[in-house]
Amino acid sequence: MAKRRVETMEENRAKLIAAARKAFAKKGYSAASMDELTAEVSLTRGALYHNFGDKRGLLAAVVDQIDSEMASRAQKIGARAGNDWQGLLAEGAAYIEMALDPEVQRIVLLDGPAVLGDPSRWPSQSSCLQVTKRTVERLIAQGLLKPIDAEAAARLLSGAALNAALWIAASDDPKDVLPKAIQAFRSLAAGLLVNPV
Repeated sequence: MAKRRVETMEENRAKLIAAARKAFAKKGYSAASMDELTAEVSLTRGALYHNFGDKRGLLAAVVDQIDSEMASRAQKIGARAGNDWQGLLAEGAAYIEMALDPEVQRIVLLDGPAVLGDPSRWPSQSSCLQVTKRTVERLIAQGLLKPIDAEAAARLLSGAALNAALWIAASDDPKDVLPKAIQAFRSLAAGLLVNPV
């Protein structure tokens, strides 16, 4: 009995996140109606409040899901790059490029910071930072990067990629900004190399 209840709660949570993701992407956070959203998945506002506390809590769950998916995609792209250095660059560029996705732009890069505050404090960003830190530590151990504080370097690299993505999302011409942002990210990262290329 308790197992079924937990499964039902997880299903309701997943339904609400999926419906909110669709509504936030289409209408934006402020215009999305919680009554319409809950009715669409045949749940009550009570289910929303029970699972997320409020609309802001639901947005946090949606942002976490999308941002985690972004990090996972970027890491997979980085893993195919051949070595840690090229992987670091590919991962950062992939994250920046995802700012062209309308869902990512609206939910993660525009509404997310406006409602949830500083993205560097989001749990998904924190996990991404740890992955970058481990890569930086390996690159330092390999003698490719200068012997600097790995956390500081990881925070600056992650911050540069995030801010580039925010710039793209907020710009009037995201496709024009993208190559400039990626080139600047790569140049900044190259400054950490022992022997810059």
